[in-house]
Amino acid sequence: MRCLAVLTVRNEGAFLLEWLAHHRAVGFTDFLVFSNDCQDGTDAILDRLEEMGQITHIRNDGPYDQGGIQFTAYKAADKMEIVKQADWILTLDVDEFVNIHVGDRTLPALFDALPEAHAITLTWRLFGCAGQARFKDEPVTQTFLRAAPVKMYWPWRSAMFKTLYRNDGTYRKMGVHRPRSPDPDRVEAARWFDGEGRELDAKFRTQRIFSNYGRSNYGLVQLNHYPLGAMESYILKAARGRAVHSDHMLGVDYWVERNFNQEEDRSILDMSDRMQAELTPLKADPELARLHEAAVTWRRDKFEELMMLEPYRALFGRLLMTPPTRALPMNEARFLVRYANLAREMSAGGEENA
Repeated sequence: MRCLAVLTVRNEGAFLLEWLAHHRAVGFTDFLVFSNDCQDGTDAILDRLEEMGQITHIRNDGPYDQGGIQFTAYKAADKMEIVKQADWILTLDVDEFVNIHVGDRTLPALFDALPEAHAITLTWRLFGCAGQARFKDEPVTQTFLRAAPVKMYWPWRSAMFKTLYRNDGTYRKMGVHRPRSPDPDRVEAARWFDGEGRELDAKFRTQRIFSNYGRSNYGLVQLNHYPLGAMESYILKAARGRAVHSDHMLGVDYWVERNFNQEEDRSILDMSDRMQAELTPLKADPELARLHEAAVTWRRDKFEELMMLEPYRALFGRLLMTPPTRALPMNEARFLVRYANLAREMSAGGEENA
């Protein structure tokens, strides 16, 4: 069975080797990685990994279509042989780590638990910075262990998912959160299951990008999402801009909606030994080791450079002053959800009357 992970990256060379080692240990067999506009040597690391037979690397330096950088990459990927040969596909970012809780914690164990699934939703569990200000060249999965509560009621992005799906022709294009372009003759028969093993309703086949609020979605599998990192890393992320809209600088609003630290979640540490077994030979390659160190140095130097600029210095100060985000209780969340639903109904009514 061939399981393909598709990744898009820019200036994230310091995190690449851990990400690759972890997902090899989880059971992914193939990796298709698109890089764009890198200054830290991410593209050179990917070139070396391709030479070693670890990945397939494509430079995605533009021009980009209206969908932006990621959709341009996915559009190119849809035509590639490595994609056509895959049995299962998952699109990921470098701050997302698949965390399986069933069997031996690998993809085959997950598939054995859900043998009838055409698609499995991997719901984000958001991991906050836990007050860590400075970037350290240490595994992300061993550094950030404080996360959002299992049951979240707000915001909607706390329940967003990525989709692990069978590449059997039911969906003909990949997307950021879910496969796209369903085959009308096949999609009605597609069976979607969530991370608890519950079968999902028909809307998930074509529409949904987030799981239902107020319940656990992680019994069999979750997607550990580390969108912030340390405060220092967030300054670099802010300078890079949003993944889909790279010209939009990130601010405190993005931080507050993701900096949840209420519960400790150490479950991914069960994969540490297997991840390290994959990572050690990668770091033993002299060229990869050199390129990794260069990416780490670039990251530290870039932070020093940004701190000489008022917008980033001010942002770092705000991060230091901002307490961890409070998870909203059900009654407060319901108040917000009510207005969100009313606004959606009004918008739908306006479209019908236009």
